[in-house]
Amino acid sequence: MTAPAIELKGISKAFGPVQANKDISIRVMPGTIHGIIGENGAGKSTLMSILYGFYKADRGEIFINGTKTEIPDSQAAIAAGIGMVFQHFKLVENFTVVENVILGAEDGALLTPSISKARKSLKQLADEYELSVDPDALIENLSVGHQQRVEILKALYRQADILILDEPTGVLTPAEADHLFRILDNLRKEGKTIILITHKLREIMEYTDTVSVMRRGEMTATVKTSETSTEELAELMVGRKVLLRVDKQPAEPKQVVLSVKDLRVTDSAGVERVKGVSFDIRAGEIYGIAGVAGNGQSELMEVLGGMQSGTGTITMNGEEIDLTGKFSDGQSRRARGIGHVPEDRHDEGLILDYTAWENTIFGYHRDAEWSAGPLLKNAAIIEEAGAKMERFDVRPPIPSLKAKNFSGGNQQKIVLAREIEKNPDLLLVGQPTRGVDIGAIEFIHQEIIRLRDEGKAILLVSVELDEIMSLSDRIAVMFDGQIMGERDPAQTDERELGLLMAGIAGEPDKPDWKAVEENLEAVEHGEAPKHG
Repeated sequence: MTAPAIELKGISKAFGPVQANKDISIRVMPGTIHGIIGENGAGKSTLMSILYGFYKADRGEIFINGTKTEIPDSQAAIAAGIGMVFQHFKLVENFTVVENVILGAEDGALLTPSISKARKSLKQLADEYELSVDPDALIENLSVGHQQRVEILKALYRQADILILDEPTGVLTPAEADHLFRILDNLRKEGKTIILITHKLREIMEYTDTVSVMRRGEMTATVKTSETSTEELAELMVGRKVLLRVDKQPAEPKQVVLSVKDLRVTDSAGVERVKGVSFDIRAGEIYGIAGVAGNGQSELMEVLGGMQSGTGTITMNGEEIDLTGKFSDGQSRRARGIGHVPEDRHDEGLILDYTAWENTIFGYHRDAEWSAGPLLKNAAIIEEAGAKMERFDVRPPIPSLKAKNFSGGNQQKIVLAREIEKNPDLLLVGQPTRGVDIGAIEFIHQEIIRLRDEGKAILLVSVELDEIMSLSDRIAVMFDGQIMGERDPAQTDERELGLLMAGIAGEPDKPDWKAVEENLEAVEHGEAPKHG
């Protein structure tokens, strides 16, 4: 019998009183794509960090191709033929591609021979695996998709036969994700072994051969992908049945709540990020904005939320909002009935070193119900925070716990509880389920739909097309600071939206993926799109 490419036996790892991995055993066969899924905090990243040498297991054994192997650090992992592509890339942005590839793998003090060798190897790898990238390009000038290719090239250059990818499609367009999986398929055909960590069950079902499920630090199941279903995997992850589709009735839009006309936003470097955007949102509907990160959605949300100035006209319930910055701040927006769940919960939504109860009133702490002159009504705030945490299923429901000690999904619930419970007329929601596990995703989606059904207007910004299509009543696609078009979710598909996200209008029978990549690269470089 063929020995497993990787076999872990009885792996356990604790951090203080927290048992991250509990007696985990898993076998990954060579030449396969093996998926690993689980909720936030299930122990997936810890397990892979042990395999890659970032952590040392308290107990257990690692076998590579049938041989017991000690992996005390990442250098030992690389020597054992293991490469890892992290969710947040480990690249030096002002180095070239070839310099990043040889970094840490130089053949000697003189770099010229190493660079010459790397160039030859990169060309060979590019031809073999569709990993074409300019070896002299600076990393900071590459699109996210091309940066990811560089990470894969780094691993292959170091002779990796086993490749671990952590949430690899989280920041990719549909076109870039398709290209990535073509690359992974080529690697599999060449005998490479791939471990894919993702929360996207569709990717697991479509691209993996085998899938392992983790829950609360334990391995609950390993099954052949062809013999399972998304529903079964979701239940194994969460421990209960999960509603994978968004259950909602047709929208019943009423009066216009938010009207945006010719909005323009220029950043501190003088670059125009939002270019004449106009749209209306009505009470009782969800207006979704799709697009690759960095195409103006963040700046749009910041202006609407009072965090940045702009030009144009914005009216809220018929009254014009000041955009000059003099009276543009979050407090004035909240007074107008605008709630804001920002895209980055850590930098903009929470103060991580403060307690959960303090975070539940930030932005509203001057309201009469929570303050008496310069003092806060701490007892009342703590009591209400506990009630909010119960209603929004925040775990653990302990108001005195610091925000940084909650998982990403529970941190997101704290922000949502703060904004939704104020009953805003308009809710701005940015990336509502980024880094959130499937159980929390279900809950968050239900809360957004509930608010819509109560007659509130929702502006949803997300890079997840599944989320945009299932939640939105109308969809706008942003590219290079402009709205490429609006679509009815029932009359479009991911392919059409993906092309619009890359600045390609129309519905070509055979999309020109090279044109898609050139458009995305041009915008990344601050240039005008090359194709329309």
